[in-house]
Amino acid sequence: MHSIGELARASGLTVSALRFYDSAGVLEPALVDPVTGYRWYTDEQVAPARLVAGLRRIGMPVPQIATAVRAEPAEVHQLLDTHLRRLADGLDDARREVDRLRALLDPTPPTATTLLVSPAALAAALDAVRFAVTVDPEMPMLAGVLFDVETDGVRLVATDRYRLALARAAADVDGPPVRVFVPVALVDQLRPLLDAADTWPVRLTVAGADLRVRVAEGTVTGTALPYEFPDYHRLLRKAVGERTAARRIPVDVATLRAALADPAAPTVARDHDGTTRAVTVLGVDDRGGLRLLPAADLGTDALRVGVDGGYLLDALNAAGAPQLVLELDGPIAPLAVRRPDDADTYSVLMPIRL
Repeated sequence: MHSIGELARASGLTVSALRFYDSAGVLEPALVDPVTGYRWYTDEQVAPARLVAGLRRIGMPVPQIATAVRAEPAEVHQLLDTHLRRLADGLDDARREVDRLRALLDPTPPTATTLLVSPAALAAALDAVRFAVTVDPEMPMLAGVLFDVETDGVRLVATDRYRLALARAAADVDGPPVRVFVPVALVDQLRPLLDAADTWPVRLTVAGADLRVRVAEGTVTGTALPYEFPDYHRLLRKAVGERTAARRIPVDVATLRAALADPAAPTVARDHDGTTRAVTVLGVDDRGGLRLLPAADLGTDALRVGVDGGYLLDALNAAGAPQLVLELDGPIAPLAVRRPDDADTYSVLMPIRL
């Protein structure tokens, strides 16, 4: 048997860390003296303690450390891979934030970036995300569509905190990548012009906060919103980046739309901010298809996700496809609505706790 001090020296953990991991149920002593309270550990606990020390050094969260101590080596390798991806994503986030801070400290004259994009492609992308723009006047920092210009196209993103929509249009890009937050009024002014543009390319120029869009013979100008759009990359990782058990369920949009719009469609009443809301609960039938669950079946269905039925209808209508795929990953995980033929166009709906 080893005392707590001996295990600390053998493992690289401090005595206080060993006490903490004991209280957290991660690494409990083999024996606790009932009189003195001293903790004693066996030879077999030295290797797990060293594993805990290593995982602690790389910043792995305590719940994952607890899993690793009891897991087979193959599962520990998977935990390590997931943690490395999380660290790499965090480094990317930090780099983007540092770039923004440097720009604040040393502002440089804006460099113009110009895109040539198909009117039909831009219209489809706008239609796919417009529904997720907030209408809350107290949230002006979300009242628009982010145009995230890349080297070969533009990604459009919108969110109102409860849903997130993304779409992408290929484009010929001249100039550096740039992110511009386009006000919803300008988006709505531009959208009908795209239908009348026929085959003319749309020419969009971004220079700092100034926007200029030439569609056919007309030109629309405006100023970007002066707000920092949320880091949607981080939002996506939290929402769908580490989904481990998601069920991909093909759905016929017309059938599901009719079911949701039916006044007799089953819903569950839930209180939210002092008001009662009708929540649509999605589940899976015996054949693996989607079904709307009545309140009586909530306790029997293994997979159930509560959503705002109106929001789901908006997402179905915006997708612009007769067939979609819904990803369900449990009652507290976001619901993803995807087009099977387009990996760049999809939306994410936050669940309602049942």
